[in-house]
Amino acid sequence: MFANLSDRLTETFRNLRGKGRLSEADIDGTIREIRRALLDADVAVPVVRTFTGNIRERALGAEVSGALNPGQQVVKIVNEELVSILGGEARPLKFAKTGPTVIMLAGLQGAGKTTLAGKLAHHLKQQGQTPLLVAADLQRPNAVNQLQVVGERAGVPVFAPEPGITREGERVRGNPVKVAKKGLKEAEQRQHSVVIVDTAGRLGVDQELMRQAADIRKAVEPDEVLFVIDAMIGQDAVATAQAFQRGVDFTGVVLTKLDGDTRGGAALSVREVTGRPILFASTGEKLDEFEVFHPDRMASRILDMGDILTLIEQAEKSFDQAEAARMAEKVTKGEDFTLADFLVQMQQLKNMGSMKKMLGMLPGMGQMRDQIENFDERELTRIEAIVQSMTPAERDNPKILNGSRRSRIATGSGTQVSDVNSLVKRFEDAQKMMRAMSKGGGMPQMPGQGGAPGAWGGMPGGKKSKGKQAPQRKVKGKSGNPAKRAQQEAAARDRAANGPQAPAGSAFGLGQQQPEDFDPAKLQSDLGKYLGR
Repeated sequence: MFANLSDRLTETFRNLRGKGRLSEADIDGTIREIRRALLDADVAVPVVRTFTGNIRERALGAEVSGALNPGQQVVKIVNEELVSILGGEARPLKFAKTGPTVIMLAGLQGAGKTTLAGKLAHHLKQQGQTPLLVAADLQRPNAVNQLQVVGERAGVPVFAPEPGITREGERVRGNPVKVAKKGLKEAEQRQHSVVIVDTAGRLGVDQELMRQAADIRKAVEPDEVLFVIDAMIGQDAVATAQAFQRGVDFTGVVLTKLDGDTRGGAALSVREVTGRPILFASTGEKLDEFEVFHPDRMASRILDMGDILTLIEQAEKSFDQAEAARMAEKVTKGEDFTLADFLVQMQQLKNMGSMKKMLGMLPGMGQMRDQIENFDERELTRIEAIVQSMTPAERDNPKILNGSRRSRIATGSGTQVSDVNSLVKRFEDAQKMMRAMSKGGGMPQMPGQGGAPGAWGGMPGGKKSKGKQAPQRKVKGKSGNPAKRAQQEAAARDRAANGPQAPAGSAFGLGQQQPEDFDPAKLQSDLGKYLGR
């Protein structure tokens, strides 16, 4: 969403980088490009005039002329003005003090009211509310049946005393106003905390629709009237919103289809023209692809600054806190990160939703939009299938994966052996990183476990540091000539005997040690333990 507008604004600000001072011509050129970008995004002309006028006034003032980085100051001004026209701050739903809270949905046919009713009910249910859906749309074919299906998916009951029409040309039976009033009484009897009334829409704004919506509002006296609008209709959103404001007087706006090829005009126009806040945004077909609208976060997305807070909130919903604590403890103790752990992390990542959407919330990802769009979401499923095709022993110890095992895993997961090899290689890299994290910066202090002071005591020095490494490399190869190895060990003892002795308590706190106590085999064993070999 907002891809075109975001790209245009980012390109405009790129031209301001590196300038120590902005002239009036620079600011006018920037304002001109911003105006073109907004008009191309289908933002209403009055909104564009107000927006660019405010930016120009602030940019020509002392706010920018006295800034250390004028270009960044202009970006800051544009961000603040975007937040302002989008509503300033998020406004929560208003709940009734006594009795059930009544929420009425209104809008044009095709805007997605029925699907949104289920999403809103699902959202409120997660917050501890007990919503009831009321099917008051009796005119669109199968609207009642659709709401029942959506309610079942959301795990929310649906009050539908009238079946509505099931095909085009059928006469409408039942009265939507009476259905809404009965639904409110049903909610009071069953002690539901929220009532969501789904009303009928039309292909265009007409008097019959407005009169029916006004009658339903008068009958149920809703605490919130949400105007559901398709974010893809551009400047038409302004005329539609003004008509509904006159006919129904809605209290908030919900934007749907923000995952489509929208240019953002509706979002940037409706709030400024009607003065009503945008409360929610629907970003996909799934029930959980629904979020509270935060003007500051949306402005950051438009300016390609990312939306880290929303990303964190999604992670908190999806990730198991107990599992996260277990993994943190495992890393702290230095235990190996296994493919079983990798599978759990992968499954929790999938629960967060679309990887493309998550990547798009990171700052600067607008410059990598093509790569993100080309990302294959099925890659996570293939990786999951490969790991699940392994035995528990193979997940705990991938080193036992020989050729026949890898061939079996590829067949079981429906992939190629090369895919299995690639996954194992990437996992080994991740495992090394986890080991390094668990060990921290302790590696230089390992030699204190015991060795000749001549070899380890002078570690900070260049020559002595090299001298200690040569015997280690030669002793490490046990398959060499025994006579030659004995000669190397004797040479090492001579260097240790002739070198300066470390006094007690010096260097790593070691006491003085006789050269003949040096045991190369013990050194190799200690190193092996430390490196996890």
